Amino acid sequence: MKNVLLGISGSIAAYKAADITSQLVKAGCQVTCIMTTHAQEFITPLTLQTLSKNPVVTNLLDEKESWRPTHIQLADNADLLLIAPATANQLAVLANGFAHDALSAIALATRAPILIAPAMNGKMWLHPATQLNVEKLKSWGCQFIDPDEGMLACGYEGVGRLAPVDLIVNITLKLLQPTDE
Repeated sequence: MKNVLLGISGSIAAYKAADITSQLVKAGCQVTCIMTTHAQEFITPLTLQTLSKNPVVTNLLDEKESWRPTHIQLADNADLLLIAPATANQLAVLANGFAHDALSAIALATRAPILIAPAMNGKMWLHPATQLNVEKLKSWGCQFIDPDEGMLACGYEGVGRLAPVDLIVNITLKLLQPTDE
């Protein structure tokens, strides 16, 4: 059983993390969700806990065993860190090495592959700062599922929608397959 960490940041698309979690569990993955504070404004930890059948990490200090930091244990045991949705803020945090919450600390500590599915306003996605952060993360080996085009929650039409859930799940499962060497 592959261990997938699903990082969820504060986007209206956070509700789609429930479907991602459900599909990954049905595919045989062990899923642990890590939510930023802002993500919890869009979807509750209880929803994700019920679907994943695992506790949801919402705080860097959610320590289950005082002698072994939870964020390090999760980072060490991960087969993949999927961040979906990833906001412009989350991309900036990751690209600059901040570790102020559980998700960013796990991202710094893990040696597992990192797959990022951004979701944000199209102007934010296309901003040079965001694109620079994406390029920096790619240069460090992070993989991306580019945002989709269509009607955005803010009322604009264009790029920025979270990629389709089925695509995110399929790419995640493909990355978890053993490679022939």
